[in-house]
Amino acid sequence: MTTATATPATATPARHGARKPRKRGDRSPAASLALHLTLIVTSVIAVFPVLWVLLTSLKPAKFASTTDFFKETTFENYTNLIKDTEFLSWFANSVIVAGLSTVIGVFVSATTGYAVSRFRFPGKRGLMWTLLVTQMFPVAVLIVPIYNIMSTMGLLNQPAGLVITYLTISVPFCAWMMKGFFDTIPREIDESGQVDGLTPFGTFWRLILPLAKPGLAVTAFYSFITAWGEVAYASAFMVGDENLTLAGGLQKFVNQYGAQWGPMTAASVLIAIPAALVFLFAQKHLVTGMSAGAVKG
Repeated sequence: MTTATATPATATPARHGARKPRKRGDRSPAASLALHLTLIVTSVIAVFPVLWVLLTSLKPAKFASTTDFFKETTFENYTNLIKDTEFLSWFANSVIVAGLSTVIGVFVSATTGYAVSRFRFPGKRGLMWTLLVTQMFPVAVLIVPIYNIMSTMGLLNQPAGLVITYLTISVPFCAWMMKGFFDTIPREIDESGQVDGLTPFGTFWRLILPLAKPGLAVTAFYSFITAWGEVAYASAFMVGDENLTLAGGLQKFVNQYGAQWGPMTAASVLIAIPAALVFLFAQKHLVTGMSAGAVKG
């Protein structure tokens, strides 16, 4: 009785000119072309409004509604905006309101998020629900009750009233986000601070905050943008040219008879510069901070 021994199968030689298997993630030329065309079109759509506003701000009033962008280019709109309007007062008011809203918002959001993340106290669950529920109300619903509260407290037409109002918008979202960010920081760091004799606030200030820079950057950016570009509250709570912020001041260029496109576009360009600078300062931390804050709820 003989036993048959199995011989290993020999691989057939590769055919000359055979197509190599496509690696995972490789795109065909058609898919790559479609992707690049989509990105180009999307970029053009995103940049076009900004470029249109910039070029319109450099045109004389007689060409404001035309496509003659490079005909009689002038900076007259900018000079008239600064000399003939209260733009510098509006700008200063916005800097004060946005600056205070950012500093106070970052501090309150960070301390609240840390407390909710690390400590157990009565009403903790109710506080967390409050932070969530307050984000569900639109501006149109809140503007009347907040207006009445500010009127009773004598804070109408005062920068402090706007700061408090903007904090009610930014702090709930930022505190919840910071809570999720602090959840990702090991508790052993807090314990090491206690061993070294630090108070809970000392541990928070000296050990935790340096590790929370991405989350703080997102909080600062959101708080600043909320106060810098908000229109509804600024228009309802502030009156008088010298008290307006930039959002309210822009409405001076639009009335029922038409719009002054020259100064309005020039103001829009100048308003966008601080926001762009804040974004450039915080951009390296934005993705890290937002993704880390979304890890735990």
